[in-house]
Amino acid sequence: MTKINKSIAILTFPLLINCIGQNQLGKEIVPTAITEQVGYDTDDPAIWINHQDASKSIIIGTDKDSNGGLYAFDLNGKIINKILGLKRPNNVDLEYGLSLNGSKIDFAAVTERETNSVKLYSLPDLKEVGSFTVFDGETERSPMGISIYKNPATDEIFAIVGRKSGPSDGYLWQYKLTEKEGKITGEVVRKFGKYSGLKEIESIAVDDQLGYIYYSDELFGVHQYYADPSKGNEELLVFGKGDFKSDVEGISIYATSPTTGYILVSNQQKDTFNVYLRENPSKGKIAEVPVSTSESDGSEVTNVNLGPKFPKGIFVAMSNGKVFHIYDWRTLEEKIKTTMK
Repeated sequence: MTKINKSIAILTFPLLINCIGQNQLGKEIVPTAITEQVGYDTDDPAIWINHQDASKSIIIGTDKDSNGGLYAFDLNGKIINKILGLKRPNNVDLEYGLSLNGSKIDFAAVTERETNSVKLYSLPDLKEVGSFTVFDGETERSPMGISIYKNPATDEIFAIVGRKSGPSDGYLWQYKLTEKEGKITGEVVRKFGKYSGLKEIESIAVDDQLGYIYYSDELFGVHQYYADPSKGNEELLVFGKGDFKSDVEGISIYATSPTTGYILVSNQQKDTFNVYLRENPSKGKIAEVPVSTSESDGSEVTNVNLGPKFPKGIFVAMSNGKVFHIYDWRTLEEKIKTTMK
């Protein structure tokens, strides 16, 4: 066998195994809706719940480009609002009930990579209500991932921010969000988080109820830390090692009770989501869900009843093609149960 043929054989064999594995998972689940296209490149979604009428809840998503934007979609995927001209917005997360000018507001926080900053917008109207720079004084900045933590005991709100590259420890910085001169700003309160050095860290998710931060170390696994800075910087767990074809990507958490549920992590190059137990991710992968998305990066999920169409909530995932796919949670739940180990 020549060297060229041997290389072909080596490349083909894992592809064959992957096809067999995909067939064993069954047919991919189909989205209920696909959003209208954005201008350049979708990356990360968040879901804002309209507490007056949950069926009118909104999906917020980033369009990642030097002339990118932040988009708002209804539950049918129609664009209903947008902010343009952002300098490579990467990830977005949101929270409810932050004090600003004597009132409580809901807001979205977006990383803007080319300005090394986080921008904040009120919800649902997408009016800018603050900003702050991140990783000040560092040579490696370029913010990517962001997740918001609201301490259930104190109502303090924090932004946990990741970056394109960074040190082997202290890769993530945590900022307390406060009001200053009528705007929201952030003050760094913690630097933490181990990094393998293999690729990058982008996706970050926080479980407010259980008090944990999770983040994807892309060619390594998922790290777990306490979300409350007062509990220290000890790494609690790394899970998912060896479970992914290549990149470990978008993380989303679905609660089935105050203490149980699922952690879904994008197996990006396989177009599946690996599923772990929220109450015990150390048990390892319990299921794998094949999806219609292509190379899914960011994702989000909610268990809130969003009306007759989505009584158990929705799962939203980015896909190539400048879109997000919107899934009825019940289709994922059924697939999880049929593929559980």
